[in-house]
Amino acid sequence: MDCLFCKIAKKEISGEIIYEDDDVLGLLDINPRAPGHSFLIPKKHRETILDLSEAETGTLFTAVAKVAKLLKETLRPDGFTIGINHGQASGQSIDHLHIHVIPRWLNDKGGSVHSVVSNASKKIVKEIKEEILKAKKVEKQ
Repeated sequence: MDCLFCKIAKKEISGEIIYEDDDVLGLLDINPRAPGHSFLIPKKHRETILDLSEAETGTLFTAVAKVAKLLKETLRPDGFTIGINHGQASGQSIDHLHIHVIPRWLNDKGGSVHSVVSNASKKIVKEIKEEILKAKKVEKQ
């Protein structure tokens, strides 16, 4: 496999590692949107969050919280934007799951997660809810 993040996880390629445990690696982003902009990857190749087991999900998000705490203690941002570009349509450029932790400061000219996309549904929220729950019931059968 020719995955950049797998090569970094195997230490075949260097990265600016700020966190590591048995399953997760945290690195500074080489194209940061803010000081301390980091991302976390599972060491095992997983393309999206849907490819993680429940245990892997817990381990990864525990690491996200640890990195946010580390950044809070050292850089003292006013907040964070934490997100995943999931799939090509969202801007995922490397097909290995990575979760961004972006320190935020008041008046940093950034927006909320709600500013990422503007594609409101023509359906009302209740219709979408019913569609989702109907699909969920079919799944259980």
